[in-house]
Amino acid sequence: MSAGGANPASARIELTWSPTDAEFAVIFTALERETAPVTGPCRIEPMALLLRDLDGQIVGGLWGRIVYAWLVIEMLVVPPHLRGTGAGTALIAGAEAAARSRGCTGIHLTRLDFQAPAFYERLGFSTFGVQQDVPPGHSCSYLLKRLVEPGVMPQS
Repeated sequence: MSAGGANPASARIELTWSPTDAEFAVIFTALERETAPVTGPCRIEPMALLLRDLDGQIVGGLWGRIVYAWLVIEMLVVPPHLRGTGAGTALIAGAEAAARSRGCTGIHLTRLDFQAPAFYERLGFSTFGVQQDVPPGHSCSYLLKRLVEPGVMPQS
């Protein structure tokens, strides 16, 4: 299926809603070839902290990936019956320890307007941007927490 629009004479544009790991690798390698001379090599490293109940079932957790020297938290889920017990704080603390162990500069995440603003502030995150209508009728905030001062190279 073509994505539409003008195509270069020697290429075609194809839309896929199920890209493969191999397709990601091709695009990433091409981008890395262009950016690495300026930024140094990019490392993309997935990580997760799994929150399990007493039966060993996963009931929540934290999902993210290191991109360059930042841990990007993509999902954080604490089920209602565990909120207020310290589980969320422990997940963020575990993520911070993992990020430090990999030499990360900081942690970046997004949260929706109804998702625990005081929680993240209490843990040292600051908002650096807000996008309206994500999802429609709400807003999405972009937060970060530096683990090392600007200009300081992290230790790994």
